[in-house]
Amino acid sequence: MKFFRLDSSIRTEDSVTRTLADLVEAEWTRAYPVAEFVRRDLGRRPLPQVWPVAEASRTTEEAARTDEQRAATALAAELTDELLACDAFLLAVPMYNFGVPQQVKAWFDLVITDQRAADVTRPLLPGRPAVLVEARGGGYAPGTPRAGWDHATPYVLRMLTDVWGLDVVTARAELTAADVNPAMTELRPLAHRLLTEAQTAATEHARSIGERLRTAPSDRTPAPATA
Repeated sequence: MKFFRLDSSIRTEDSVTRTLADLVEAEWTRAYPVAEFVRRDLGRRPLPQVWPVAEASRTTEEAARTDEQRAATALAAELTDELLACDAFLLAVPMYNFGVPQQVKAWFDLVITDQRAADVTRPLLPGRPAVLVEARGGGYAPGTPRAGWDHATPYVLRMLTDVWGLDVVTARAELTAADVNPAMTELRPLAHRLLTEAQTAATEHARSIGERLRTAPSDRTPAPATA
């Protein structure tokens, strides 16, 4: 069994998404003690900004590609190989400035330059299970003053489900800034309850996927890297 974990928080201490992801990983490790984890930490180690180069290489004949284009294409292939090799996925994505972190967008963009991921009509990872854990400093639920301001979740879910074909469940913590923002003091009890609910959801989702993997054959379809 092989699991993929993506972290993207720029915080290395007290990160809510990393903490939630740790709960998922702990559950999968308990269920599969010898399982392998493929890790990609975009918060600590962002990808180089080579997407324009990789994109340009798609319409450049192999013999005419520059060394820079070949390197960018090889990185895109490496990222895609990581995904294709795994049975289940854990993605920890905070919301920054009402949108997806730029390092996550760069990751999606670079993967899609790989030939195996370029055709959005043929999902890269059809039917494979995934847990998406999220954290949002404020409140964006329907009826709140900033309902509709969350431009991260719709994008990430669109990419994971509609483009890559993953079967995604989510665990989301809101109001995570309440403990450090004096203006949100009255919201702290609610924030703590929402965090507890997100922790419970993360653990339950991980357990459910672990059981699903135990009873279902692997649907991994390895594909060779392409230039």
